[in-house]
Amino acid sequence: MSVRASRALLVALSAAFIADLLALQVAESRANSGFIYRRLDRVQAKPSDVSTVTCRYKPLFGEGDSEASLVKGLARFGELIVDAGGESARVQYPDEEQAYVVMSGEGVLRYGEDERSIAAADFLYLPPGVQHSVSNPGSRPLHIIVMGYHIPKGTELTIPAKLLIANTSMAKQQVLDNHPDSTRYRLLMGGTDSKRDVIAAGHVLTSLFIMDIEPGGTNDPHRHATEEEIYLVLDGKGDMVAGDDPNGLEARHPATAGDAYFIRPNVTVGFYADDSPGAGNGRILAVRSTYLPTR
Repeated sequence: MSVRASRALLVALSAAFIADLLALQVAESRANSGFIYRRLDRVQAKPSDVSTVTCRYKPLFGEGDSEASLVKGLARFGELIVDAGGESARVQYPDEEQAYVVMSGEGVLRYGEDERSIAAADFLYLPPGVQHSVSNPGSRPLHIIVMGYHIPKGTELTIPAKLLIANTSMAKQQVLDNHPDSTRYRLLMGGTDSKRDVIAAGHVLTSLFIMDIEPGGTNDPHRHATEEEIYLVLDGKGDMVAGDDPNGLEARHPATAGDAYFIRPNVTVGFYADDSPGAGNGRILAVRSTYLPTR
């Protein structure tokens, strides 16, 4: 190798190292600011208890992620990918409740000794202690967002008599009281005492919903005193509000489909949809859960 080529290689390696270091510093800074940022298509699959040769899990937050210590009530949040003709490992969590949201593809959920077909836009609740797995007899990959939550010892559990499953189309779009008209909500899943959600089953999970925000609209940035929250941008673009800047103003971060944010309690969170010509609605999958400070 020539001297010039060696120097070019050294410069390239140095630049790559600096870029990685800066990315790590940014991630650490964001974590210290009370939130974690991940991008779905950049997260690498890691071995997990559901992994097989035909099934991969990409951890965004919690179990398997480098910033797992920052989350408390949340056990895991990530993407499960089952190849065509593949299946996941069969798992059981005695102290964890889970919710699945099917993003694309079709498959079969094995729930205890029962089986149920699942497809894009389905969402479901998995209570603690029930064995489950997913298979994909189709010809396309099956993508599922998995979210799990720690159940504190001594919690009085309400275990559904059967699988609780629905489709997002069953949740009507609505403007909520004391919220801007520019944002419409589909209330998918809430706590066991919820009267407004399609499924009422969560113990630590308190609210799973989809926001549809008009161009130029917002859900009004806000804070939750005792809850962790995750936003995953499904469609559109805009500014994600996560935390505050040094002047105490909303910290805005450009966001597009695939961007995901974990927000700690008492940290500002919200979204402003882009209003440039041709901009579509911003769609966000969001989920809140009880903060468990003792974990």
